[in-house]
Amino acid sequence: MKKNQKTYVLLTVVLAIWGILGFKVIKTVNPDSDPTVRPIASEKFKPIQFQERDTFSILANYRDPFLGTLPKSLTPKKPKRTFQKKDTLPKRDILYTGFIAESSSGQEIFFLTIDGHQQLMAKNEVFRKVKLLSGDPKKVRVRFDGKAKTIPLTQ
Repeated sequence: MKKNQKTYVLLTVVLAIWGILGFKVIKTVNPDSDPTVRPIASEKFKPIQFQERDTFSILANYRDPFLGTLPKSLTPKKPKRTFQKKDTLPKRDILYTGFIAESSSGQEIFFLTIDGHQQLMAKNEVFRKVKLLSGDPKKVRVRFDGKAKTIPLTQ
């Protein structure tokens, strides 16, 4: 072959290779608008049944290789003694909702709501085992279940 013929053959091969590479790049950048997607045939979902693992514990009752000592005795500890609490009485729901003072007699009347029942009470009066000890327009002091408690005014 002559020199020109070899050049033309090599030029054709180079152009063919570059053409194939360019075609692949263009096809990758601009894919077809209607790709064929095949639906995946799926079987019915069945959850895997897990088996409970077999557990064990290691009893290390051998001599310590570094200190050369045996473990402390494995005597069972005595359980702590629990004391039963006395029966606690249910908590009382007491609200102080108002105050009235009669100017002529000087008597003070307090509005108390005890367990949802509104009651008008004067000092030293008892309703449902709740005794009104003292009071003023801002707070009252009551005694129930042997305990004295100060209750502020609620609006």
